This record gives sequence, structure tokens and C-alpha cells, in this order.
Amino acid sequence: MRPVPDSSHRRAAHPGTLALFLTFAQIGLTSFGGGLSGRMMRDFVHERHWLDEEEFLNGLALSQALPGVNVKNLAIWIGYRLGGWRGAVAGFVGIIVPPAMLIVLFGVAFSTLTQFPLTHVALAGAAAAAIGLSISMAVTAVRRLPRRVPPFVVMTLTFVSVAVLHWPLVWTVLIGGGASVALEYRRLAAASAGSER
Repeated sequence: MRPVPDSSHRRAAHPGTLALFLTFAQIGLTSFGGGLSGRMMRDFVHERHWLDEEEFLNGLALSQALPGVNVKNLAIWIGYRLGGWRGAVAGFVGIIVPPAMLIVLFGVAFSTLTQFPLTHVALAGAAAAAIGLSISMAVTAVRRLPRRVPPFVVMTLTFVSVAVLHWPLVWTVLIGGGASVALEYRRLAAASAGSER
């Protein structure tokens, strides 16, 4: 197994709009399912050094809290961060259009391909890989979580609300996100007041 590259290297220069588009297009065409965010982290943080890990995880958290497809939100956020509005457009178009074209072409041929057992095996393998990448991304995010009780309480309650109690995701995000922001604001205000004394 390859070691995870160090993301603390010197920051690389921001890419141009075309480089962003091509990077997102490559990620969109060569990644599967929930593994896209893990692939984005590897490309943008560890390999190209266009973002640091904390920036990426902040963008990931924001993209998951906003409505819509997480990966599309993340691509827009990364694109904007690296290239302004042109970068945001490049991120959106790059992550959506090339894979969408491939899906249309694949859909045309799918009725023929489903007759072969190997097609189902390949899709199951791709799904397993995507789950593995999603777990890897979750472990990375948990490792970056502040070592204090409130963030772990919010994380645990969010998991229980969605996975066990099957509460609506919108309310869980609004309540959990609001509680998280309020707790962090309170902690920072207390720390600021303590430092002024």
C-alpha cells in the first residue's frame, strides 16, 4: 500500500481555467460513486498541492451542508477558490459534462451489456471501490476533527439521527450544523475573553 503523500509541502501556483477543467474532467471520467471526494482530495491536496488539507476539508463540509450533489458543490467551491468565477464554471462543467456524455453513451449500449455476467461483476467491483474511498475520506475527516467533546457529540448525534433514527437529512443538517456553529462561536468568544484579561 502506498503511503499517503504529505500535504504540508509548499503550495503550488494556482492553475489556469483550462487546467482546472481538464483536472475535473479527468476526475469525473475516472472515479466512481462516493469515491469522487477522496479522489479530489488526492489530486488537489496531495499531488498538485493547489489546496492544503484543512482548506479542502472545509470545502467538503460546506459542500455537504448545501443542497444539491455534494461533488458538484465541491467542484464549484474548489474551482472558485482556485480561479474565481471562471474556475467555478470550469469545475462545474468539468465534473458534470464529460461524465454525463459518457453516461448517455453507456446508456445506449447498456441494454446489450447487461446480458453479460461480467458487466454485473464489474459494477459490483466499482461500487466496492467507491465505498472504500468514501470510508477513507471519512477517516481523514474524523482525524482532523478537533480533540474536544462537543464536535464528537455533534458527529455522533448526526450519525444516529440519520443512520439509526432515519430523520430527514435537511433537519439533521440544520440542527446539527447550527449547534456546531453555536458551540464553536461560544468557545471562540470564551477564548477571546480569556485572552483579553
